[in-house]
Amino acid sequence: MGLGARFPAVKRGFLARGAVAIVVAGGLVLAGAGCGGGGGEGAGDGRLDVGVLLPGGGASRFGQFDRPLIQAKLKELCSGCPVVIAATPDPAVQRQQLEAMIVRDVDVLIIAAVDPQLLHSSVDAAHRAGIPVVAYDRLAEGAISGYVTFDGATVGRLQGEALLKAMGPQPQGRQIVMMNGATTDPNAGWFKRGALSVLDGKVKIGKSYDTAGWRPENAFVNMKGAIAALGAGNIDGVLAANDSLAGAVISALNATEVRPLPPVTGQDADLVAVQRIVRGEQYMTVYKPYKPAADAAAEMAVALGRGESVASIATGTVDNGTTEDIPAVLLPSVSVTVGNIKDTLVKDGMYTIDEICTPKLRSACEDAGLIR
Repeated sequence: MGLGARFPAVKRGFLARGAVAIVVAGGLVLAGAGCGGGGGEGAGDGRLDVGVLLPGGGASRFGQFDRPLIQAKLKELCSGCPVVIAATPDPAVQRQQLEAMIVRDVDVLIIAAVDPQLLHSSVDAAHRAGIPVVAYDRLAEGAISGYVTFDGATVGRLQGEALLKAMGPQPQGRQIVMMNGATTDPNAGWFKRGALSVLDGKVKIGKSYDTAGWRPENAFVNMKGAIAALGAGNIDGVLAANDSLAGAVISALNATEVRPLPPVTGQDADLVAVQRIVRGEQYMTVYKPYKPAADAAAEMAVALGRGESVASIATGTVDNGTTEDIPAVLLPSVSVTVGNIKDTLVKDGMYTIDEICTPKLRSACEDAGLIR
């Protein structure tokens, strides 16, 4: 069974509880003072070498939000501890980065896996080397010691519910396209099942695609294929699994002059997606407050690096197909449409009105009630 067909089996029972580095794609750069490479030596005196692997930097959600939030929390919890961060969207490069972290003998790892299956053997190698691994955002395969993410079933349900609402009070018989994530990412299957739990029996799924590598260019090609196969006037909505795919879907709809644009969902609350929502091109996105996730991952990493239990941090446990009863934090998400941008994203400080409402969007922002 492929990874896209798996999802974490959530088991409730735990009590809920609420160094700086430079990111370089394909490489590791250390910033911070204090202890050198560790493998437990740092852990003995409370100082840790922490390795962080992310699937993107720069303008990606991981570069803009997760990275600085994780850095800030690690600095708060372990001031002066070296933190090594590497970012790449290439699964083979990320595996090399992980192996370099093992050679460096870090004390603990936080990993948002590009391809959990490809990293499996390297995660196990880290475990054998005595390096605990906290899977972040995406459930890694292998002997991981903790997991922090947003409840994928909830994300999918929010997308499905929003799409039904956008299509009107009687969506029965309407036809949609599903633009899902990569089968190598277990979260993609989780999102898809959550959406189908709402959509099954209520709409016709004209086409459903698994988007290789979560790459927008693949989604663009797939969406053009769906338009050609189904007809421009026969697509009543698109369930796009995240904002990058949503952007590609909308580009394909615009390229083929589909009018009016059908409602399109998204996820991650990317700034460009929020601006599309204001313009009326994208119907919704799923906002995942990143600070609680980053905080929980840093807390787990520091506790594990110091040989402490994470039971008081976890809200439950998950299985990843290779390891059972992994302590996990599963966080809630929020549906964002044009009507609640101010009460969610702006209120939480994710974006300012000025960041959203560029001069070209002033009129649309006035219509949305974001500015007067």
